[in-house]
Amino acid sequence: MKVIGKPRRRVDGRAKVTGQTRFADDIVLPRMLHMKLLRSPHAHAMIESIDFSKAVSLSGVHLVLTGNDFPVTFGILPVTQDEYPLAPEHVRYVGDPVAAVVAKDEQTATQALDLIEVKYHQLKTISNPQEALENPEPRIHAYSERGNIHRLQAFEFGDVEEAFARSDHVFEDLFFYEGNTHLPIEQHAAVAALDGEGKLTLWSSTQVPHYVHRCLARVLRVPAAQIRVIACPNGGGFGGKCDVCNHEMVVAKAAMLLGRPVKICLNREEVFYMHRGRHPVLMKMRTGVTRDGKLTGMHVQTLVDGGGYGSYGVASTFYTGALQTVTYELPRYKFDAARVFTNKPPCGPKRGHGTPQPRFGQEVQLDKIAEKLGMDPAELRLGIVAKPDSLTANWLKIGSIGLAECIRQVVARSDWKSKFKKLPSGRGVGLACGSYLCGAGLPIYWNKMPQCGVQLLLDRSGQVTVFCGATEIGQGSDDVLVAIVAEVLGVDPFDVRCVTGDTGITPVDLGSYSSRVTVMMGNAAIQASQKLKDLIATAAAEQLEVPPDRLTFSNGKVFFESRSLSFAEAVGFAEEKFGTLGAVGSYKPPRSPGRYKGAGVGPSPAYSYTACVVEAEVDPKTGWITVPKIWIAHDIGRTINPVLARGQVEGSVYMGLSEALMEEQVFRRLPPKLSSALVHKIPSLLEYKSLTSLDMPEVDTVLIEDPDPNCPFGAKEAGQGPLLPVMPAVANAIYDAIGVRIDELPITPDKILRALEKKRKGEEARVGPEHFPAVPYPEPLIVPPPWEGGDGKEIKKNDAAAVV
Repeated sequence: MKVIGKPRRRVDGRAKVTGQTRFADDIVLPRMLHMKLLRSPHAHAMIESIDFSKAVSLSGVHLVLTGNDFPVTFGILPVTQDEYPLAPEHVRYVGDPVAAVVAKDEQTATQALDLIEVKYHQLKTISNPQEALENPEPRIHAYSERGNIHRLQAFEFGDVEEAFARSDHVFEDLFFYEGNTHLPIEQHAAVAALDGEGKLTLWSSTQVPHYVHRCLARVLRVPAAQIRVIACPNGGGFGGKCDVCNHEMVVAKAAMLLGRPVKICLNREEVFYMHRGRHPVLMKMRTGVTRDGKLTGMHVQTLVDGGGYGSYGVASTFYTGALQTVTYELPRYKFDAARVFTNKPPCGPKRGHGTPQPRFGQEVQLDKIAEKLGMDPAELRLGIVAKPDSLTANWLKIGSIGLAECIRQVVARSDWKSKFKKLPSGRGVGLACGSYLCGAGLPIYWNKMPQCGVQLLLDRSGQVTVFCGATEIGQGSDDVLVAIVAEVLGVDPFDVRCVTGDTGITPVDLGSYSSRVTVMMGNAAIQASQKLKDLIATAAAEQLEVPPDRLTFSNGKVFFESRSLSFAEAVGFAEEKFGTLGAVGSYKPPRSPGRYKGAGVGPSPAYSYTACVVEAEVDPKTGWITVPKIWIAHDIGRTINPVLARGQVEGSVYMGLSEALMEEQVFRRLPPKLSSALVHKIPSLLEYKSLTSLDMPEVDTVLIEDPDPNCPFGAKEAGQGPLLPVMPAVANAIYDAIGVRIDELPITPDKILRALEKKRKGEEARVGPEHFPAVPYPEPLIVPPPWEGGDGKEIKKNDAAAVV
């Protein structure tokens, strides 16, 4: 291969380092106006009246919009169309937008916001899952399953209690993972305008232009063909820009009403308000094992704090349990989950989308199991790694799996054997593993159409232009697309022009989320490129007088032995023979073997795997934690561009370490004399702590290549999976260093000191949740694992014994 696997600068790198990349806030159009949103100061209230007469009369103000201008709801999932662009009568968190002002500039719009008078009737505030369970009224949403419980689900794959009964040990642990937010460098921004034909164009810092396009058509009640969404390059997304946002709907409506371009750029406080970040999750895990360390069964229960709206919450709730089975051999599995509404900003998908929370719990519990059994944690994991080309208990199809080699690599490179339990007090090492999707098996809305399309255009100049709806969010997807096309056609990547993220001129792609882009876009690109390659080869073969299948495409030439044509010459002959040259490719994942209700969450064309070792130093006097070095090995299938792949892995390490040690989006109640509102305890970058470059440790990165046949050139994801083992590896390293367990994240110095104080008193040296509330989980849906009969469909509960 000439391009795939070779280190090189990314194709959009020059524009970014020279400041030529145009992000959404860089869009400036003639006669452009500016918009600001008025947000609720109350966490839970009914709107009694809105008086905007003073605001609309302010000089420079062109338009004021309220919820009455938006009668149609929207939402990213078909089952949760529960949001309004502007709240018409019910606000559900501090920051819920209730009005919008469009003015000549941002300063005037901001001044006008202060002139809008809103009268609220405050309602009881639901601040956490326990309160949501205890207070079915007032209901935050009328469509919730029960009171303020948004979603309940339960699955059982085999008789887990029977497995526990024959286990040598059953471990039960509680874990908590605090919510945190994405913290992209770029804040959300959008610009809307009507073109000369009166059609709407929206430029936005979105990860999902296709879904924004669909929601705009719904909310604005405009034919979809008259709307164009252009996803500008993102200055970081991490999932925070893959929801459809209020401001996108409102700015589009304003542009339509005024006939002038309208722009909005959120400030950092507003980005904290809209959130869509990591769900806080309380977890209870019971795991059965044999005395030699084999898993016999697992029961995971999760209680998920969803905030004020549905967002991706149903899917995120599934993901708190769906992928526990693809890492290690687990013959029987039970999973109960509940998501509740609270009066906080809605949670959604953040890098890993519901999977980092249970992975933290499982990997810490595995270390506890290893200690009880007297086993090395690395050896325990090596003994239970899932098998390639196998079906899991919940009917997920595993393809290639390089996890064992990942473990061996980090163990060897970190000198694990001579460090684990052997370093001086205050120093330790910890190990953990993880796995992740390479794209979800199903689209957000049910259909049988492709999840990604790629279109290629070639002409007699030798120019190659590739069109795809995928969105560049900083992860390097444009570079992946160009590299794959260049490899198939044998040209230099910098000779390929790339057009992406534009619903007006590119084929549909469902967006940059769930690590789907490399696999889905890549397979579609190979298909389109191969079609054109065959046409070019047919025409070139006639000129070179050799069979088409003997030709090689490489280094900008089409040749056989000493006979050759330049790529441009070969394209010219193909255009002469076949006419204008173009081709399309598309991709949709293979069907999941699971046939039960809920089987659509978890299947993937492939899964990536990661192992990580963290070295930690803990000062027992201050509780301060220092991480001098991290070793990480990621099963990437095959590397497209090693430079970008390492950047993705090490970016995950940075985010994982930051979540482990300091990141948290927490809230406090205002004093009763002021309000019952929940407000952000840390609504700015002054208070929200994340690692800086000075805090980052040395990272030793290894890319393990185990090509997966379902993936383009065997390449799997690298953007989210490497995050997952970092947090539990930190917790395990701290235990090795000072002998205390912190079973919740983030792990902060005060928790270290509390645990050490307990240890000095002879109490259990642990800080973490002590109680799991009574959750009214439903009767589980029973599905026999593949090895216990059945066909992947659920069965009636009274038939379960007969099947087993």
